[in-house]
Amino acid sequence: MGIRFRKRIRLAPGLHLNLSGSGLSMSAGPRGASMTFGGRGGTYMNAGVPGSGLCMRERVGAAPSRAGSRSAGSSGGNTVTMSIKITVEDDGSVTFRDQAGNLLDERLIKQAKAQAKDAIQGLMQTACDEINGHLEALERIHHATPAPDWRPAYEPQPYPEPKPSKPVPRKDGFLDKLFGSRRARIDKENAEAEATYNASMLIWNRGLREHEAREQARKVLLTEKVLTEVPAMEIVLEESLMDIIWPRETSLESEIRDDGRVVMIDVDLPEIDELPRKTAAVPARGYKLSIKELPVTRHQQLYMRHVHGIGFRIIGEAFAMLPKAEEVVLSGYSQRPDKATGEVQDQYLYSVRVQRPEWARINFANLDDVDPAEALGRFNIRREITKTGLF
Repeated sequence: MGIRFRKRIRLAPGLHLNLSGSGLSMSAGPRGASMTFGGRGGTYMNAGVPGSGLCMRERVGAAPSRAGSRSAGSSGGNTVTMSIKITVEDDGSVTFRDQAGNLLDERLIKQAKAQAKDAIQGLMQTACDEINGHLEALERIHHATPAPDWRPAYEPQPYPEPKPSKPVPRKDGFLDKLFGSRRARIDKENAEAEATYNASMLIWNRGLREHEAREQARKVLLTEKVLTEVPAMEIVLEESLMDIIWPRETSLESEIRDDGRVVMIDVDLPEIDELPRKTAAVPARGYKLSIKELPVTRHQQLYMRHVHGIGFRIIGEAFAMLPKAEEVVLSGYSQRPDKATGEVQDQYLYSVRVQRPEWARINFANLDDVDPAEALGRFNIRREITKTGLF
């Protein structure tokens, strides 16, 4: 049986800051995180999960003096408030706009910079780290590859539903004992609460038994069936690969043969044009990131390391998750136009056959120093590639 599955990862684009009311608000990274400062009460970091109603607020700066508070937000009826959006653009420049999208004049920009210099520079650093982090993630995808002798241990997961609380019966008061109707109403309320509790316990216990049955099945899957049954091997491999956070959208198909001894994998690799080309640096002075294009050769080498890193990681997961696997054959392809017809077709970039004993010779404790392209080159591999990384 073959496995087909696809893992999609979308990276959050852009970086924005917003200034509104009596203070400046900035957001970076995932929606729901922001920093608010200026105005009254100092500087706070806010974090929340959009749509959940959950939020957290923590002071990260000292509150201003009373005089400062009055001057910032309590200057009387002549105070004018406006909303300002501050954005780190693709070219690294920082722009200041009003709600209508118009650029602010230099006076307001100077005021915003004076109020929030450190915070804006911190946000520029966040933007820089995000840009460079994408490149690092592409080159380091193989760093988390498990060693072939690593075995996933079964770890029982607790039942997530809290146990219903047993109601405390309401006791009769002095007046309740005097009036039968009041005592009857209390008895009815106690009986209803007890009935609700008993019904909740029935549902909770049923859910607990189902959870325990699933956990027992998962334990048997990881400790017994993965050693003997091909369908179990397929499930374990699929779940392992689906748990990986891929920097780019990755899809693959796999087939387990010879009672689990051979694993065949086809992986759809990204094309070189899909990889980022920019690096960034925060200047010591000024409000513009230094954005540079990667040299063509460096970009080709990045692509070479990334597509080989994908194969390296998948092969490692297969050997680690499937103890019976003796051989992994992995082929990576991408969609490229055929030079004869111009039609976009699947073209294989490399195909590699790896035996477990040879794979075990890699030092998995020092993957920082392992080049995945050179590592796969040690095995029986078919590929045509230049020294600069051009397939």
